[in-house]
Amino acid sequence: MIHPKEFDIFLREEFGVDSYFGVPDSTLQNFCRYLVDSYGVCGKHVVGVNEGNCVALGAGRHLATGKPACVYMQNSGLGNAVNPILSLTSGEVYKIPLVFIVGWRGAPGEPDEPQHIAQGSRTEKMLELLDLDYIVLDSKSTVGETRRAAAGFKKRLDIGEGVAFLVRKGAFESVNYAQAKESSGIIREQALEKIISAFPDDTFFGTTGMTSREVFEIRERMGMAHGNDFLAVGSMGHVSAIALGAASVLSKKRRIWCLDGDGAALMHMGAMATIGAGETGGFIHVLLNNASHESVGKIPTSAGQIDFSGIARACGYDMVLKVQTYEELARALDEINSPLPGKVFIEVLIAVCARGDLGRPTIAPQDSKVQFMDNLKEYMK
Repeated sequence: MIHPKEFDIFLREEFGVDSYFGVPDSTLQNFCRYLVDSYGVCGKHVVGVNEGNCVALGAGRHLATGKPACVYMQNSGLGNAVNPILSLTSGEVYKIPLVFIVGWRGAPGEPDEPQHIAQGSRTEKMLELLDLDYIVLDSKSTVGETRRAAAGFKKRLDIGEGVAFLVRKGAFESVNYAQAKESSGIIREQALEKIISAFPDDTFFGTTGMTSREVFEIRERMGMAHGNDFLAVGSMGHVSAIALGAASVLSKKRRIWCLDGDGAALMHMGAMATIGAGETGGFIHVLLNNASHESVGKIPTSAGQIDFSGIARACGYDMVLKVQTYEELARALDEINSPLPGKVFIEVLIAVCARGDLGRPTIAPQDSKVQFMDNLKEYMK
């Protein structure tokens, strides 16, 4: 294992790295926690909204300093980063050197969720297609071995090429970390239970991570079937667009709920403009905001400084509500208890609060999709 501080010193001494930009990942959480504690979340370390944005931030930093920046992400984030890597930083375009740290979810031989297995099996090929020289770090890696293995990286960076460290689980030692503070007393799982209890037969789309896992367990606990729920795995930041695509067909017959998170909403926030500009009714966008990437180490997001309600109004939502108590949530649910409301945005301020024993859906994604689509057929007759 490598201590995050040792790795930071190595990157600075060996390659001249002077800044970090990234989206947190559970595989990298010890390194991310070190960065937050050492540098905060602005200036030389920025928690970005998506991985492509972080590549652009790193490019801008290099243009101003002449030094390579470091960009970190989960391997799923390579999808967001492909365009700026190839059309901006590539050696065939501007030749902007970046050091990438990529958490390898779904690495061969490691059990993981389906979406991570799909990503993990293709990660090395993606790095090769992006022309990024890389080495793998794992639980047996040391700084000395890494320094020797990366001996050729400096030359690559000097000619404007990117390099990458592909990080398996357990590569970084644990560090002490001052966790994100609770933003309010509302517990997300309790808020979700109140929503589902009030509207059990509506159609729900849940964002990836803790939210969808909690929705699944709520249905199990209440003895309900799962056919009304599409619980997204992977595709972070896209659940609102998925829900809107379905709502374009269903909203005249069904209330459509999008259960979103602050980190996910920030990642592809342009979807809110598409929602607001459309004519779809019966669309209820619930943003559960704890200003934290909770499922990947409780790393802060910038959501604590953002007026989501103001953004929703500017985008054209018909009704915008913000709640921070259970009483306010109950009043909000009463307010939208009409057959087909317009486009509604509800920001719920919640705590960093997931249960330690929270399980995962026991239905495979493809089986869940079939149940969901079969259930909707009843409403399309």
